Amino acid sequence: MMENGRNDDNAQLQIELKDEVAQGTYANLAIIAHSSSEFIVDFVRVMPGLPKAGVQSRIILTPEHAKRLLFALQENIAKYERALGPIRMPENIQGGSNSPDGKTFIPPLNGFKGEA
Repeated sequence: MMENGRNDDNAQLQIELKDEVAQGTYANLAIIAHSSSEFIVDFVRVMPGLPKAGVQSRIILTPEHAKRLLFALQENIAKYERALGPIRMPENIQGGSNSPDGKTFIPPLNGFKGEA
C-alpha cells in the first residue's frame, strides 16, 4: 500500500472470498502445459462411465508463481503427512505422464481403494 509515496511493508493484503468460490470445485484430474512465459493448469472432473470430461477450472501462472505453488504444496503435504500419516498412492502412479504434445497428464485415481 502506498502512503505519501512510500511502500508500507506492514500493510496486510485483504483477500475477499465470495460465497460461490468458497464452496470450491471438485476435480480428480489435472493437465499441465507450459510455454516460456506461463504455466497452464486445467483441473478436470472425470465421472465414471461417461466418455467425456469437462475442464472445471483453468489457472494460468507465471513460472515464478508456479514454483511458489510447488513449494507451498510440498510444505502442506509434509505437514499433512506428519499429522495424518503418509498419503497412499497406487504403485503404478509415480506422478504425471507426458503426452506427445508436451502436456503433463495427472490421471484420476481409478480403482484406488482409499478412505473418503
